[in-house]
Amino acid sequence: MMDLTDDTQKKHTKDDTQNSLKSSLKVSKTDVTPLTDEDYNRKKLFKKGVNLMADEKLEDACEAFEQALRIDPKNIETLLKLGYARFHIGQHTEALAAYDQVLNIDITHPEAWNLKSLVDYEKENYSKALDAVQNAVDSDPNFGMAWYNKACYLSLLNQVPESLEALKRSIEIDVKNARKAVKDRDFINVRIEEGFRRIIEVVVLESIRQGYHTLGSIVWTTLLKKSDVEEALAKLLEKGLIIQNEKREGFHRIPIYDLVKHISDRVTVEKRGFLGLTRKKLTGPIQSFRMLSESVQLAKNTIEEEDVEGTIKSLDVFVNSDKCGPIMIEQFFEEHRDIRLWRARLDHRGRDYLIEHKERMLNVLENIGASVTKKMRNDSDYSSDKLQ
Repeated sequence: MMDLTDDTQKKHTKDDTQNSLKSSLKVSKTDVTPLTDEDYNRKKLFKKGVNLMADEKLEDACEAFEQALRIDPKNIETLLKLGYARFHIGQHTEALAAYDQVLNIDITHPEAWNLKSLVDYEKENYSKALDAVQNAVDSDPNFGMAWYNKACYLSLLNQVPESLEALKRSIEIDVKNARKAVKDRDFINVRIEEGFRRIIEVVVLESIRQGYHTLGSIVWTTLLKKSDVEEALAKLLEKGLIIQNEKREGFHRIPIYDLVKHISDRVTVEKRGFLGLTRKKLTGPIQSFRMLSESVQLAKNTIEEEDVEGTIKSLDVFVNSDKCGPIMIEQFFEEHRDIRLWRARLDHRGRDYLIEHKERMLNVLENIGASVTKKMRNDSDYSSDKLQ
């Protein structure tokens, strides 16, 4: 029988949870005391619960979260963590009760719907899990993990074309989902499909982008079969997305693989996308980068002014597929995910969240702006060279 616990953790792993929890607990440089913060005791108990979860003391964590909820029974963040801790000690009814409380407060909360779907997944009630996760993606169309989970449930229900489409969408949002998918047993029903072979190509391409250039190192880092990597490399060479050279090691010559130069020029024209999805026609990297640069400056201004409505509107540009979404996914994977998270949290927590995360938001946008300026300068120099 399938080990559902392992597969559930693939969808929302303990490490991912701990990292997201720790990052969400950064406090401002100003010391917070009971005299300056009426919510001090709740935050203290919440942080205690998070730390206990990180130490895998889940029952103690539940107690800390429940104490925090006595102070603020409608705190969504605490309810979600309580539900998640309950889920991992097998208390599924209690976990569902916590998620339902969140949905009573905000029926469109995407994370609550996604986590609720995992309870039904654990019970192998895949149709019900699919209904819940569909509510998650309806609430937040850029929620990559919810799209990934939807793909899993559809595969388990043997709805193969729909599963592939959902998986492609999740990979467009976060390319790391491709690497996760190729080892996920939930996709056993779709692995023979040509669309799934393209996903393996994405994993290999991303491995090369990260600096792994030999067959052995790609196999090692992706955990794919050698034959699958060789087939993917052959396809990528045929499509002109990578080039092959050789290097000497003693008396042997070892093939090495690199991305083609200015690969972004190849993928921003109007054609079928790498995963078989139609891309929007862009007018070239320079104009896309210019639009992105302007959007960064606008977003920084609204954040500086602590304008919640303006910030939400400016962040939408980075995730909108008709605006800067495609180039963000292509050039700034991690930042794209951060911005989607900010966008969702601002809807729920408003100005408090903006003030709490203002410094990090500005730093991330500043780094994007600096990188865009450098890319624009390099592409401009390259275009000038071609004209000479």
